[in-house]
Amino acid sequence: MGFEQALAEALRLTAARDCWAICPELPERLKTHCSSQDQYYILALDAAVPRRLARLAERAAANLTVEAGITFTPAHRRLWAEFTGRVALPPNVRELFARTESVLQRASGLVLLNAWDRDENLAACLLLDTAPRHFTSYLLGAHSRVCYTPYASDLLFREMVRVAKHDGKQFLHLGLGVNEGIRRFKAKWGGTPGLPYEMAQWQERTGLREGVGDFMRMVAATPREPMSKRQFLASLPPQRRFAMLWEIEKNGRRSWIGGTAHFFCYSFERSFRDLFEKVDTVLFEGPLDPESLDQVSQKGRAPDSGSPRVVDVLTEEDIRRLERVVCGPRGFWARFMGAEYKNPPDVRHLLAHTRHWMAFFALWTGFLARRGWTQSVDLEAWHLAREMGKTVRGMENIPEQIETLESISMARIADFLRQCRQWDHYIQRNVRAYLKGDVDRMFGTSIEFPTRTELVIHRRDSRFLERMRPCLEEGRCAVFVGSAHMINLRGMLAGAGFSIRRVR
Repeated sequence: MGFEQALAEALRLTAARDCWAICPELPERLKTHCSSQDQYYILALDAAVPRRLARLAERAAANLTVEAGITFTPAHRRLWAEFTGRVALPPNVRELFARTESVLQRASGLVLLNAWDRDENLAACLLLDTAPRHFTSYLLGAHSRVCYTPYASDLLFREMVRVAKHDGKQFLHLGLGVNEGIRRFKAKWGGTPGLPYEMAQWQERTGLREGVGDFMRMVAATPREPMSKRQFLASLPPQRRFAMLWEIEKNGRRSWIGGTAHFFCYSFERSFRDLFEKVDTVLFEGPLDPESLDQVSQKGRAPDSGSPRVVDVLTEEDIRRLERVVCGPRGFWARFMGAEYKNPPDVRHLLAHTRHWMAFFALWTGFLARRGWTQSVDLEAWHLAREMGKTVRGMENIPEQIETLESISMARIADFLRQCRQWDHYIQRNVRAYLKGDVDRMFGTSIEFPTRTELVIHRRDSRFLERMRPCLEEGRCAVFVGSAHMINLRGMLAGAGFSIRRVR
């Protein structure tokens, strides 16, 4: 089946319009949509290990213990987070790092080759796929600078060669060059370019038949009675002007940074459309696609046997008060008066059977949803940017974000839940300040939001600045971070040589 025929069949089955293609050479009509070019590297196993590299590996072997396993430990999460935090990697490679833990649990043949130092720190690690009959694939590798041992990666590479030879493999598939440093490492071990790699990203236009079908579905869904202008406007999400926005400039190149609210009661679609017409790239704290969000949710709903539970630090009175605030009126008379919330969260289950941060977020969002807060500022911006064809990236990967969630203090969460009767006043104050773009008035209230800690906010500010800076210096970029980050990031951006001013 030819490419065009296969594409047409895939579009017919999925009705998708966002398309990606990876192949040695793109078809002519996709050349202009090429977003990435590279080469796969191959290492033949019939050659001897270079003597110099063998000596370096031996030097590392004196201080490290090598073992193979399939368990992704907290040490692996720390190493992955450290490595991806300091190395410039394309989005597809970052996604491989982010999915390592979940893939290890499902795929056979995957092996972690680990190098542990004498203090049981993970100095380096390779992820290998040993399933193919004739070769072993080198998928990912990372080494630590925090727990640094010289030539740890060379030791693991030598071990990978030895194991592949022992298993009767003919060659090592070393994957893409990725960047100059990784390319140079593969080449010094004898890796040579194999197949070329080209990737395209584009949107297929709808044909006449599909367009008519969409139109007819829209007509069929339209109410029989004509809508007045007032009724039509009332049917749209309530709109407001996005005021939590700053313009950034350096060397004549402009970008923008906005403070988001993960949960909110208004839409900012019109403001975002105007903003995205002026940018090429949109950055967010992390990935917001359904798969990534589901990965975080699954982690939160599957606590370790020894992990703390919020239910253990709350009294029965605390829990009953929380149920009243989160779920609202319940019982016969509440149903009779139409005041009972249809889908209240199971407060006791969340407190007892989920991770502490998952219980907090689920109860907080349940409380907001009962008050009609169904909007998410960052999610709305994410989907709109993708819809408008912008380059969309997350500055953190999922392991980094989960590590941050795990750091949230149980005591802070418990204190916030105990003060649930003040939540209404808290959100009213924040709505007024947010709509005015007054970030300083949103914080320092009597209720301390659990995530506003030094680790969750200040340490991530430095990470965000490092990762957004290249795009800001290039210009035509929009960055979205939680509003609390704007407290420090304004000064940090100014200190990095950017001029920054509120957009009014």
